[in-house]
Amino acid sequence: MINYEIKSQLAKLLATEDLVVENKSVETASFDVETRVLTLPLWERASEVVYDMLVGHEVGHALFTPDENWLEKVAIPPQFVNVVEDARIEKLMKRKYLGLAKTFFKGYQELNDEDFFSIHDGDVDDFNLADRANLYFKVGNFVDISFDSEEKVLIQKIAEVETFDEALKVAEELYLFCKKEKEEKVDDMPV
Repeated sequence: MINYEIKSQLAKLLATEDLVVENKSVETASFDVETRVLTLPLWERASEVVYDMLVGHEVGHALFTPDENWLEKVAIPPQFVNVVEDARIEKLMKRKYLGLAKTFFKGYQELNDEDFFSIHDGDVDDFNLADRANLYFKVGNFVDISFDSEEKVLIQKIAEVETFDEALKVAEELYLFCKKEKEEKVDDMPV
């Protein structure tokens, strides 16, 4: 049984601010950088380590994702920014709180074992680069995800991102790559 009050206190301590923490029936955790509300899902089967991982991830947004209208800088769908930003903030959280590395590893291992990302029945190699990158940075220790040489360059760029502005730049590259990839697949379809 998860003690949500303890998870709320953990979030506030890690974030070093009095965040509002809500526990709701939602699909996944989230953090609103403007309102400073961290939402945790009410999952029946998740362990303490998964909740600690969710708190660590969302606090990463609290600490490192700026409250700014980034759409003024780049005009790309938010999911591409989220892929790169998630990889960045988790790296920064592991650096700031060294013990979280084990928490992230074990939490993602549990989610992978339960097929949280719904990938066990499909071929991950058929996913677009953004989806594979997202999986790579979350469950890449447990799932074999391959990249060609051009894709590996983008994966390395995502891994090296340090600032939010860099995340936006790399997310734009990721978006343009996926857009081109999608257009090429359409062109290759039989008429």
